[in-house]
Amino acid sequence: MKNIPHGLYVLTDSGLIPDERLVPAVAAAIAGGAVMVQYRDKGSDADKRRWEAQDLVHLCRPLGVPLIINDDVALAAAVGAAGVHLGRDDGDIASARAALGPAAIIGVSCYNELERAVAAEAAGADYVAFGSFFPSTVKPGAVRAECDLLRQAKGRLRVPVVAIGGINADNGARLVAAGADLLAVISDVFGQRDVRAAAMRLSRLFE
Repeated sequence: MKNIPHGLYVLTDSGLIPDERLVPAVAAAIAGGAVMVQYRDKGSDADKRRWEAQDLVHLCRPLGVPLIINDDVALAAAVGAAGVHLGRDDGDIASARAALGPAAIIGVSCYNELERAVAAEAAGADYVAFGSFFPSTVKPGAVRAECDLLRQAKGRLRVPVVAIGGINADNGARLVAAGADLLAVISDVFGQRDVRAAAMRLSRLFE
């Protein structure tokens, strides 16, 4: 099993972070305690996405912080990212593993479906993510998951469990108590004026 850190997992969002602020913002989140970073950009500018992902690899790798690429196995391979995160329509785990190699971290979105997570672990996923646990401005139409799903997942899975969706410093503690190994957060870090302080508030939930 991969040595995946437990704690705050920050996801970037091009709508919240201007291009020129991406690397400084992620650096601030790491300084505040983020243990894993996901580059998430749904835009169509492939060159921009490659430059930004490469810049984040150069930031994260020396700090020992895994950089995960959202949805794009080819981009993860091209920039030498630590791994990839796959949603429902983003290809299968075996193909991602073949492209990225045995050391890559492969995460899978499992929404509110425990059996999907069990199958993902059996297929070689290194972590699974459940949510949305709370209303999310990033994905307002996301399916909702209940806290008890985390407890059930911890009883059946060996891989780390990630909670995502509308998480902030006020509601995150109950997810950690229910078994979340990582809290995946976008707006409550990158939507805040002081990114480092926001990350620190969330990171302290794991102390």
